[in-house]
Amino acid sequence: MPSFLKSPVFRFLIISIFLFISWLFVYEYWLHPKGELDRWIISQIIYQAGLILKVFGFALINEWPFDENFRTLGVDGGHSIWVGDPCNGLELFALFAGFIIAYPGKLINKIVFIPIGIIAIHLLNVVRVAALAAIVYYNPDLLAFNHTYTFTILVYSAVFTMWYFWSSRLNIYNPKKIGNQ
Repeated sequence: MPSFLKSPVFRFLIISIFLFISWLFVYEYWLHPKGELDRWIISQIIYQAGLILKVFGFALINEWPFDENFRTLGVDGGHSIWVGDPCNGLELFALFAGFIIAYPGKLINKIVFIPIGIIAIHLLNVVRVAALAAIVYYNPDLLAFNHTYTFTILVYSAVFTMWYFWSSRLNIYNPKKIGNQ
């Protein structure tokens, strides 16, 4: 057997590709057409982002009190933002979990770290949606830039930081640890 087939990097790539293709298949052909998971996550995001806005003293547009069928959130006196399926964080949950599953590490650490990471990603997304609703209230012209760049960079940076933490602190295969033994 060629030595590259035994490489942890090769194993990681193969598992990652398999998990990504599996996720695409399950999501595109089963989860997304049903829409229940997307709607539930979006309803949670809107509800929780609305709570954050209310804590900071904002009055919400008349969709509040919360109705799980709404996909919009806005501050009274401004415009609403619409939360679509691609913005619910589900794809990031899958990418995050797939990386952790594919990367070497103790199973118990994976079982603990994956839910913690998914919750962290969700909370970042809730804060992002609340901030975007506030941005639309104060200056709607800034929405597109902040949605496309600012929050994308912030959320992906946080995900990469969690991946780095996993790969440098909580895994079995760590070249730094091996080199120091």
